[in-house]
Amino acid sequence: MELRDKSELLRENLALAGSLLVAYSGGTDSAYLAYAAHEVLGDRMLAMIADSPSLPRKELADAMAFAERHGIPVRVLQTNELEKPEYARNDAQRCFHCKSELFTQMEETRGRLGFERLAYGMNMDDRGEFRPGQNAAEMHGALAPLVIAGLSKKEIRTLAREAGLELADKPASACLSSRIEYGREVTPENLAQVERAEEAMHALGFAKVRVRHHGNLARIEIAKEDLGRALTLSALEQMTEGVRGAGFLYVTLDTQGYRSGSMNDVLPVTAIAQAS
Repeated sequence: MELRDKSELLRENLALAGSLLVAYSGGTDSAYLAYAAHEVLGDRMLAMIADSPSLPRKELADAMAFAERHGIPVRVLQTNELEKPEYARNDAQRCFHCKSELFTQMEETRGRLGFERLAYGMNMDDRGEFRPGQNAAEMHGALAPLVIAGLSKKEIRTLAREAGLELADKPASACLSSRIEYGREVTPENLAQVERAEEAMHALGFAKVRVRHHGNLARIEIAKEDLGRALTLSALEQMTEGVRGAGFLYVTLDTQGYRSGSMNDVLPVTAIAQAS
């Protein structure tokens, strides 16, 4: 299908939904879905963003600002996944428990406000990745309109760019919990460490960055195209100072560079199979 046809199919399916609550994170996929749903459904849609210590404050502020600029109705849900032992223990099912908390609250809101369906921003590329949260979405009957329309991440960015949306080229930004090594408890304190460390890296001009939490050790992943300017004594000293200032004792730069889901490299195949 041509991209125009996929875009039209997306809008047709959004119209068929009748009224919709959209899980909204502020990332390009969910933001474009919320934008398109609002264009099609008007006040028969509501974007819902989950707020907890695992969401960086800047991401929340940016998501709210985007919704305000484009007139998209949005509501903040205070989610409590960190209070659940099955989430805090941080095994391969962590993302499932997070999304289960989100969709449970969205389902309660849907019934209370009289919306017909739930939806979230899964795209075609997400289907082949290890994402236990998709199981939670299925269990709650959440629609994946971008998948139904056959849209890839690249195509969604193209549509967002054509619509003049300022986040068309925004780097992906998973929750802060995804930076904590599996088996290490997720706490507000270690999430705050990661957030402060990544803020320090952003202040140094590294837009695409992950700081992975391995206890006293912070493992920094930056875009491969930025590795050259990072590998100078001056840059390394600045990175070390900034990241240690967040509470880490040791700082290391991952020479493989930034890659989504790198924490999953340590999971055995059996754990991935059980959670997928």
